[in-house]
Amino acid sequence: MAEDISRHALAHAHPREVRALIRQGKWRLPTAGLCQGRVQANLVILPRDLAYSFLLFAQQNPKPCPLLEVTGPGSTEPVQTAPSADLRQDLPRYRIYRHGQLEDEVTDLMAIWRGDLVSFLLGCSFTFEAAMLRAGVPVRHLEEGKNVPMYITTRSCQPAGIFQGPLVVSMRPIPRPLIPRAVQATARFPAAHGRPVQVGNPASLGITDLAQPDFGDPVTIRPGEVPVFWACGVTPQAVAMRAKPPLMITHAPGHMFLTDLEDEALAAY
Repeated sequence: MAEDISRHALAHAHPREVRALIRQGKWRLPTAGLCQGRVQANLVILPRDLAYSFLLFAQQNPKPCPLLEVTGPGSTEPVQTAPSADLRQDLPRYRIYRHGQLEDEVTDLMAIWRGDLVSFLLGCSFTFEAAMLRAGVPVRHLEEGKNVPMYITTRSCQPAGIFQGPLVVSMRPIPRPLIPRAVQATARFPAAHGRPVQVGNPASLGITDLAQPDFGDPVTIRPGEVPVFWACGVTPQAVAMRAKPPLMITHAPGHMFLTDLEDEALAAY
């Protein structure tokens, strides 16, 4: 069972090893802190007739939806980011949305896979957390063994075709003197959401209660710490609720795809 495997033991494992554990059903928990130094990715899967519109949506909204790879219809192997991986069964949990409603959360897609499905891998903020730690910036959800808190905002994405909806953000509380370090560390990774979109003013994003995230878990905010918000790859799930495509498959929030890419492959200097 996942609880029998130490997150610490997997912190520096190769992604192939962890994907094998996931495929065997031995890890079903969030992936934050796993395979440190490797790129993690959000997943969106759509029928081919909606794929072009979503591609345009991602290109017009690069902060929440930085594209890492797009597969051909029916392909389950992300050959550019993780050759030999299988997107149908190498994530801990998936979500299935039909007509904007969350229909199910499953541990593989074998029973519903179709030959017309196109997969999009999008950059994830878990990627830059190792850089934050190296810079001496605490990452609270890792400290507390929780999923990162995520919030649906009142800020709208640029629409494309049927795809329109609100920006989702992730939040990490940062000690005020360390905010410049956090910004500098994350700005180097534009393909993993990059620098924050807001610092210290949740109300400007329409967030009224930090203790009630829309996805993930609440975390402790200590005296002298400031909530800092980054664009989040769960945005397509909020968009699915608004746009109501007949079918959209995603990762479950916090349960990411572990690629073979090293973090520094995404770094901008």
